[in-house]
Amino acid sequence: MDLLLRQVVVIDPASPAHQAAMDIHIQQGRIAAMAPSLAVDGAQVLEANGAWCCPGLLDFGVQSGDPGHEYREDLHSLSEAALAGGFTTLITFPNTNPPVHSKSEVAYLMRRQSELPVDIYPLGALSVECKGKDIAELMDMRAAGAIAFGDGLLPVQHAGLMMRGLQYVMAFDGIVVNHPTDQTLAAGGQLHEGHISAWLGMRGIPALAEELMVERDLRLLEYTGSRLHLVGLSAAGAVERVRQAKKAGLRVTASVAVMNLLFTDEALAGFDALYKVLPPLRSDDDREALIEGLLDGTIDFIFSNHVPLDTEVKDREFPYAAFGALGLQTALPALYTHLDERFSPTQIVHWLACRPREVFGLPVPRIAVEEPADLTVFDPRTEWTFQLADIRSKSANSPFVGQRMQGRVLGVIKGHRYRIFDRL
Repeated sequence: MDLLLRQVVVIDPASPAHQAAMDIHIQQGRIAAMAPSLAVDGAQVLEANGAWCCPGLLDFGVQSGDPGHEYREDLHSLSEAALAGGFTTLITFPNTNPPVHSKSEVAYLMRRQSELPVDIYPLGALSVECKGKDIAELMDMRAAGAIAFGDGLLPVQHAGLMMRGLQYVMAFDGIVVNHPTDQTLAAGGQLHEGHISAWLGMRGIPALAEELMVERDLRLLEYTGSRLHLVGLSAAGAVERVRQAKKAGLRVTASVAVMNLLFTDEALAGFDALYKVLPPLRSDDDREALIEGLLDGTIDFIFSNHVPLDTEVKDREFPYAAFGALGLQTALPALYTHLDERFSPTQIVHWLACRPREVFGLPVPRIAVEEPADLTVFDPRTEWTFQLADIRSKSANSPFVGQRMQGRVLGVIKGHRYRIFDRL
């Protein structure tokens, strides 16, 4: 591979060229040279003309359909969606069929790595079959390649199981992941409990369901001294509890989904099931608390919340439609489109590329000579409309179809492999 990125703006605080316009020559999977101007004979050239060049993005909590639901998403379509969104690394949830709850499923996913253009790290289930009853064989899954442990889309309801999981992973300084929702309070809820749910006459999902679970998990974390990641905060009260826990020195990290930063429950006023997601879109006050939580470091990173669903379970009357939306391809452009005045390019790259790797102990790609090439090129000036034909996933449950976007991924480079996308 011989590739020349011409006049990219480097977005990498660890790079000596941070925020500088550079030519970058990539050869044999590594950054061979960087300078304000380079002449390289025989190289394929990407005329970036001021596009960002940043460390390859990482998405956490991605839902794959392989094994068991390949008609929704297989590993190849998942990889293609990731590349189109600028992601070079994925951490997948265990909610497949069978679930990733033993070393066999972890080993299966790790074996598939060689045929994929992105890196995939599986999250091992905390409980057998993700049923929240019996703890799974965490040590075996860790040896096979699991990066952390949790029941993914299914919140761990049993406090004793959660405590044992936190204690178990301390043997290897592992991380337990939980999606904080008390399902006894959220049962039957269709959207955030507020004036929109009352107006629509539907049972709501109260913020209290999240806040109580966060409080429980933080108390268990304090008791055990372990490590915890709370995935998908959505309520202001939960953000404040995490803020105080960090100040107290607890080893807790947290993440927020893209859609919860962009939209509120007002998006569901017209019964649009494409906005029916978990965690639910909440009030404007909650949304503002999430943004402030990112800015002050309470929330560590952003994830796309990619949940592919087939038409049979999504295109139904609102109360019967499944929760979830596609997110991989639209995460970066949607953030830039809606929040470019609140977030700087450096912050966006930190939350989508650097910080998630730091949390889960993965090496952070650096843009410097002799470093392995793991790069995303994103042009913030390109205006385009996201269409059904652009979707690389097998499913099509995206609320962004037909929406105008500001900024588009131009290319992704991962070692000896790269993908250049046509400009509009």
